[in-house]
Amino acid sequence: MKNRRIQNIKYEFLHNKQAIFAACFLVFISLLSLIIVFVPIDPDAIDVTSMLQGPSGEHWFGTDEVGRDYLARIIYGGRISLLVGFLAMFTSVTIGVTVGITAGYFGGRLDNILMRITDMFSSIPYLIMVTVINMLFTRGLTSIIFSIGFFSWMEIARLVRAETLSLKEREYIQYAQFIGTSSSRIMIKQIIPSVSPLIITAASLAIARAIMTETTLSFLGMGVQQPMSSWGSLLQKAQSYMAKAPYMAILPGILIILTIYSFNKLGDVLRVFAEPRVTAGESNES
Repeated sequence: MKNRRIQNIKYEFLHNKQAIFAACFLVFISLLSLIIVFVPIDPDAIDVTSMLQGPSGEHWFGTDEVGRDYLARIIYGGRISLLVGFLAMFTSVTIGVTVGITAGYFGGRLDNILMRITDMFSSIPYLIMVTVINMLFTRGLTSIIFSIGFFSWMEIARLVRAETLSLKEREYIQYAQFIGTSSSRIMIKQIIPSVSPLIITAASLAIARAIMTETTLSFLGMGVQQPMSSWGSLLQKAQSYMAKAPYMAILPGILIILTIYSFNKLGDVLRVFAEPRVTAGESNES
């Protein structure tokens, strides 16, 4: 069964040009964000004699309103956007998986309490709550990551809970309970590996959602603050110079769209791994 799942995802990926493009783009942008650390480029170097210059041989992506190299600004901004996406995803997945497995495995009153808490968080508009948290606390990278991760775990919790409810009725789980295996060991050794494809799928989608949320907050001026920059804050600054330097909005905007699209596309492909029966059914129809 495991080998068949791996074959399903390989087939789905290798025959999906959009997924191949998404994977290559994410690898490229990730490597670029890492390599730039070792390149002697200062994204904050000001040159007032080169303000708002268009793309050229010296500045491939032009310069901004104070003469800073825009390519360097975009690359360093991408590092921040990706960092927010991955750390917020880790926060939301950790909370969601913990709540979902605990509720699904133990059931009863604990399940009811955890699901009512989940419902309570779900009833609060996500973006509004994240915005309020960032207004109340000191604005910075830590508060952005925490607020996005803390208010985006509910869907993951529900998915993991539903899968756990199904898994705990299987014979190997019941046998482990019968021989006295501790609940924590069963959840860690048996249930988590079984729901890992579902977790990976949810994680890829959570990254895209976190990047989009950070972009929205930064565009509204409530996200990443100067001198630090992200793609969202670059867009926010670019709106004042749309007539003179439209490239300041176009370039980070394209990268935001491609990054979110790529994570969503990979999430769709990974869904085949989480739900192999979908692929089997489609293959039979074709």
